Amino acid sequence: MRGQPTNGGARPRFLMCRPQYYAVSYSINPWMDPQDWASAERDLWGMADRQWGAFHDTLIDKGASIEFVDPKPDLPDLVFTANAAIVLDGKALLSRFRHPERKREEPVFAGTFDALQAQAHLAEVEELPGNIVLEGAGDCIWDAHRRQFWMGCGQRSDRAASDVVADQFGVECVALELASASFYHLDTAFCALPTGDVTYYPSAFTEEALRAIEERVEPAHRVALDHDEAAQFSANAVSFDHCLVLSSCTDAFRHKVEERGFTVLTTPLGAFLRSGGSACCLTLRLDHRSEEKSGGESYPRANV
Repeated sequence: MRGQPTNGGARPRFLMCRPQYYAVSYSINPWMDPQDWASAERDLWGMADRQWGAFHDTLIDKGASIEFVDPKPDLPDLVFTANAAIVLDGKALLSRFRHPERKREEPVFAGTFDALQAQAHLAEVEELPGNIVLEGAGDCIWDAHRRQFWMGCGQRSDRAASDVVADQFGVECVALELASASFYHLDTAFCALPTGDVTYYPSAFTEEALRAIEERVEPAHRVALDHDEAAQFSANAVSFDHCLVLSSCTDAFRHKVEERGFTVLTTPLGAFLRSGGSACCLTLRLDHRSEEKSGGESYPRANV
């Protein structure tokens, strides 16, 4: 299935995994309640299947191209492909997970990326050195405006991984320590928009991390979320083609984003919030580039 680009440029490319075996069967973050899932498993799985399909179709309708990971039994979180790797300039750096429940995903993702390389969709596939833990693009977000990575650490990824990322990709990687177990990956509390704006939940970060954000992002380009917005995972969004695709948001948040030149598209993903995941978690962008290409998207600067 392929959509047509609406901006006249190259189609954004994502990696996704159908939720055939998705479930909340263990708990590795505060959002996950296996007993609650089990009480209505059939209905909740049906909801997840419908919601994933609607989200997928939204991306296709906006012109995205999708590659797929084959779902596997007993790997319920394989659907969260953002954690598979970090990809920039056709190079993939494979993830290493902290929890044993998710470490079983590593060979599946490695096989997927080997296949993508064989199909010439990627030029290189690399592994993390030693025992470094880094849970992919869920904790390492590309900022296309600043040409740098923002990396979450302290919950699921090691701070030392920021040096590895910088060395592998030849760009700056700014480590941001996460202060809350509920916002365990950076993408649960932070989104870098191509306009230079960032949406983030301040309470998810340590004071040092907040200073790092404030040093690099001017006040007019910071969109701070309140607790209710953060709990909706409004920061866990997918941005392309002048759109921000997310599960849900407040009217106030929508207005702030629309002021910055975006159309906000909501596609409910409540079944995945039960695992502590949402729109960004369900995708991995495969076509980020460290240098702008001619004919790419042009975004107006925020006038606030």
